[in-house]
Amino acid sequence: MSAMEALRVSPVHSLGFPSRLDKTQFTKLFCSSFNPIPSSNSVSKSKLFTAISSSVSTELSDPFKPEVETQTPDGKFDWYAHWYPIMPVCDLDKRRPHAKKVMGLDVVVWWDRNESQWKVFDDSCPHRLAPLSEGRIDQWGRLQCVYHGWCFNGSGDCKFIPQAPPDGPPVHTSKKACVSVYPSTVQNGIVWFWPNTDPQYKDIITKQKPPYIAEMDDPSFTNSMGNRDIPYGYEVLIENLMDPAHVPYAHYGLMRNPQRKNKADREGGIPLEMAVENFHPNGFNGRREPGINKFFAPCVFYSSLPLGGSTKQDNGAASSTGTKKESSVQKRMVLVFICIPVSPGKSRLIWTFPRNFGVWIDKIVPRWMFHVGQNLILDSDLHLLHVEERKIMDVGSAQWQKACFVPTKSDALVIAFRKWLNKHAGGQVDWKGKFSGALPPTPPREQLMDRYWTHVVNCSSCNAAYKGLNVLEVVLQVVSIALLGVVAATKQSLKSMVAKSAMVSIALLCFAASKWLSHFIHKVFHYHDYDHAFR
Repeated sequence: MSAMEALRVSPVHSLGFPSRLDKTQFTKLFCSSFNPIPSSNSVSKSKLFTAISSSVSTELSDPFKPEVETQTPDGKFDWYAHWYPIMPVCDLDKRRPHAKKVMGLDVVVWWDRNESQWKVFDDSCPHRLAPLSEGRIDQWGRLQCVYHGWCFNGSGDCKFIPQAPPDGPPVHTSKKACVSVYPSTVQNGIVWFWPNTDPQYKDIITKQKPPYIAEMDDPSFTNSMGNRDIPYGYEVLIENLMDPAHVPYAHYGLMRNPQRKNKADREGGIPLEMAVENFHPNGFNGRREPGINKFFAPCVFYSSLPLGGSTKQDNGAASSTGTKKESSVQKRMVLVFICIPVSPGKSRLIWTFPRNFGVWIDKIVPRWMFHVGQNLILDSDLHLLHVEERKIMDVGSAQWQKACFVPTKSDALVIAFRKWLNKHAGGQVDWKGKFSGALPPTPPREQLMDRYWTHVVNCSSCNAAYKGLNVLEVVLQVVSIALLGVVAATKQSLKSMVAKSAMVSIALLCFAASKWLSHFIHKVFHYHDYDHAFR
């Protein structure tokens, strides 16, 4: 999937998006040079990993090498010693608690107005284990379990048990009445949590912070986010986002390819020169001029590329005439993909594409209009990746390098991720024995590619648009019926015949518009299939 292509099919083109991004720029964006990733842990000796030649050879050497199948006792990646993102703040409603699953952990996210902070609790009431996410925020700003009314403050302490006599022992002060609290923080407009409720990690934010993306907090860049629950696992999600070679094929028709002479095929795929280096437990880097790509384990994949040309920005200084000075800076666009392990066969993607040009577009175009095209990008390879994951499971993830033939440099980042996963991270997400290892059954295609429950209900912009458009559909139907009723009740006359004809025409237009809108709502907010055979 390509974020760049997601922008191409979004409404920005009809609004005069100031820069046309061709496939050469897109390729560079995904295959650019990497800088070392700072790490608080000891970094193993840097080893250059260069992808094998783009020319296919039957004498292909194994790019993983034997070291992939061994686990190094020193510097092994600890899945539970890192911050995990939950959701963008813009898609969280402060008026209610939100149920989320991350790393197999059921958590509830809620806004504590007494401390003005987002809190992350274990989604389980200590009384009878009912989900707190089904509860409410009471008038005192406490999280209330709606099963029996127990109330908890932002520290997880039980503050009220309705069934306890007021003159009896203060049972609500018992440690057993407390909810487990996860350390949490907000960074780059996203709520993160530390997946361990042990009190020793209460102040972990002072020692270790989530990966920081400067462009997401830079006011000269746009910062429109999206999120979606994905019906395939974390491993397949990340390697797909690291793979630029699939874009002209899996997303054909959703991107604008430059017209090339002597194309090898209709889609215009080309050899890609890619290399990767500096492996260590906290990720890896690669190199290709002139951009930057980074994998911050376990969740963040970052790509940045200068696009050519310049854009004017206000530098805050005043000229001698009293007007603000403007400086020219190079146009830049950043792709940030945040991939969240949810459970086997399920993941969550948060994306944002900050850019320092055309900033005005995001100020007037609502997010849901961008999400229309971006969801279509996700849908176009969703089914094949869901099936691919099951084939990988059949052969075993540890046998990936033997089952998959990856002879070209275009797979360098994918190979690097699988190498990192096997060498440093145990070969798969550590679920702490919470799951049997089997993937969930494959649902019908329409359910698999459903947008409503995987995106719309979790996106404040799309949810508002969905409700508004449904209201508009009903209004059009009511107007259509009302006009026909007026026509039927009007007496015959020469003038009334003209008026009747006009009202009947308007009624038919309203009815046709309501039917079109119904189709649009279903296609945009529920289900839009993608048939590769007829693209």
